[in-house]
Amino acid sequence: MHELSASFALAYHGCDRSVAEGLLKNSPFRMSQNEYDWLGSGVYFWESNPARAFDWARHLKRVGRRGGVKIKQPYAVGAVIDLGYCLDLISTTGIEFVKEAYADFKDYMDESGAKMPTNRGTDDLLQRYLDCAVINHIHSINKRAKRKPFETVRGVFLEGKRIYETSGFHEKTHIQICVRNLSNIKGVFRVPSNQLVSA
Repeated sequence: MHELSASFALAYHGCDRSVAEGLLKNSPFRMSQNEYDWLGSGVYFWESNPARAFDWARHLKRVGRRGGVKIKQPYAVGAVIDLGYCLDLISTTGIEFVKEAYADFKDYMDESGAKMPTNRGTDDLLQRYLDCAVINHIHSINKRAKRKPFETVRGVFLEGKRIYETSGFHEKTHIQICVRNLSNIKGVFRVPSNQLVSA
């Protein structure tokens, strides 16, 4: 939770080609509000990784997505993101903040008698119901307390198979940025086709 990172990041948004063309002509980005989004509600980008964004669009074409735009032609569009006031889960401060928010969220759920959400999926836990709820809880607390809202959330994710036996590196490791304040998207650009190559 700081403004200590380099101000701007180049990041990439996987989507349908028609959506990308609209974004390049100044159509607004659409906020994702799935209850399993990894970093809470917002617009999702892959930092410095156009191939991974394109791979995500290809994945969505294969599996589909409830309530989302159907992907007919996978594509990725680039954007200049001002991280601004960032809940940065790559920093010690950000991790500690979310850890405390989890404890508060758990107390809240226990007191209300509601069932605690859980992250689900294979080893990668692709459906992050708990993580999403905790991050969105942080935003709700900030709003109620009239504190400065986070403009972006940023996290690193180890995903996919190890690249070799006992490796600490995984095939799909990436940094994701979730933009909550659309004015932090400073520009959109076309990604050269040779960068939209998935491994």
